Amino acid sequence: MNKTFDRYAGIVFLLIGVFFIMESRRISASSYGSNVGPDIFPIGLGVVLILLSIRLLYETLKYNKQGKKESKPDYKGFLVIFIATVLYVLLLETLGYVITTFAFLLTSFQVMERGGWLKSIIIAAALSFGVYYVFVEVLQGSLPGFPM
Repeated sequence: MNKTFDRYAGIVFLLIGVFFIMESRRISASSYGSNVGPDIFPIGLGVVLILLSIRLLYETLKYNKQGKKESKPDYKGFLVIFIATVLYVLLLETLGYVITTFAFLLTSFQVMERGGWLKSIIIAAALSFGVYYVFVEVLQGSLPGFPM
C-alpha cells in the first residue's frame, strides 16, 4: 500500500470515529419498542473505527522496517464497494436487513478475494442471519425484516 495515503487515511478515520462517538452521545438513549437504543450502533462503530485506525497508523510505522513495496490503489474495487454501499443504504428498508446485508457482504468478499463462492456465501449468510438473530431476538432491538 501507499505509506502516505495510509497515514492520512488512518488520521482521518480516527477523527471520524471520535466524531461518531461524540455525536452519538447526543442521540436519545432508548427508542420506542426497543431495549437497545439508537445510540449503541454509532458508538460501537466509532470504537471499531478508532481501533482500526490505530492499527493502520501502527502498520505505517512498520513500513520502513519491513521494506514493503508500494502498490497502486485499486480504484475499480473501491468503486464497486462504494456503489454496493450506496445500494445497501437505499435498499435496506425495501428488501430488509438480512437480504441487503447478505448481498453487500457477498459483493465485498468477492471484490476483496475473487473465487471461493461457497465460502463467501456461507460466511455472508451466517453473518447476516447471526447479527439479525442476536440483535432482534436476544437484544430485543428492531431491524427491517424480510420483504412481505
